[in-house]
Amino acid sequence: MMYNYDSDEFMTLLYEGVYIVDKSRKIVFWNKGSEMITSYKSSQVQNSYCYQNILNHVDNAGKKLCLEGCPLQNTLDTGKINENDVFLEHKKGYRVPVSVKTFPLYDDLGNITAAVEVFTDSRFKENQYKENLELKKLVQTDDLTQLNNRKYLNFKLRQSILESNEFNRGFGLLFLDIDHFKNVNDTYGHNIGDEILKIIANTIKVNVGTNDIVGRWGGEEFVAITKTENLSELKKLAEKLRQLCENSSYRYQDKSIKVTISIGGTLYKQNEHVDDFIHRADQLMYKAKHTGRNKSVIK
Repeated sequence: MMYNYDSDEFMTLLYEGVYIVDKSRKIVFWNKGSEMITSYKSSQVQNSYCYQNILNHVDNAGKKLCLEGCPLQNTLDTGKINENDVFLEHKKGYRVPVSVKTFPLYDDLGNITAAVEVFTDSRFKENQYKENLELKKLVQTDDLTQLNNRKYLNFKLRQSILESNEFNRGFGLLFLDIDHFKNVNDTYGHNIGDEILKIIANTIKVNVGTNDIVGRWGGEEFVAITKTENLSELKKLAEKLRQLCENSSYRYQDKSIKVTISIGGTLYKQNEHVDDFIHRADQLMYKAKHTGRNKSVIK
């Protein structure tokens, strides 16, 4: 049975051009995406022949593919799926870079009866990629510190737990909280408080392992998911971060504003629930707070 050219599947490919040619290379289907990319309406193209060179495809070397080396003709002859990056000619005469893919359509007896060309504006693909990166950044990034946000940290925690249970690979978790941060805001204002948050955030970020994940949990609290597999390594990392933060400062007028942090940390236990894991690290951080601050409690 021949493919139904009016299928909703093709009609909904709004950002991809799709057209179908029969065995004689007559264009029997031309979708909305093709109209959008080329500006040729279906009524202007349908029932013409692709070898009439309407789109005047050329490759990087300027070779005219519609006349010599037509991917659609090759697909009709051999059934081969072809992929190429080419340049089509827009209705207004300028060249548009497109990624092209051709594939055959068969009848019930296995005979090739038509071929499909799908083409995508390469500029759209690049823009879409950039937009996806921006969207990803918005979804997973804390606006102020530019660290990962809590939502993303939760996702990475669950992912790390799955990997740990599957491959028996340990990892650690640190909760880090700025001591007496309310005093900073009350004394110097929230703008200075924001600068302090950014200093602490960057100090933590650039001093963990390259594969460790750091983010802002909320307020003045940060989290680090580390690839550490034993407590001694986790303790060394926690103490390094504590000391570095203690010795960081923000210059304000003639003052040097410093803060300290309290840290709680622990290693993941196999098959432990994520909430129990988080709670244990969080409680160890509060223990550091309640026993003097500017210290780490790692268990």
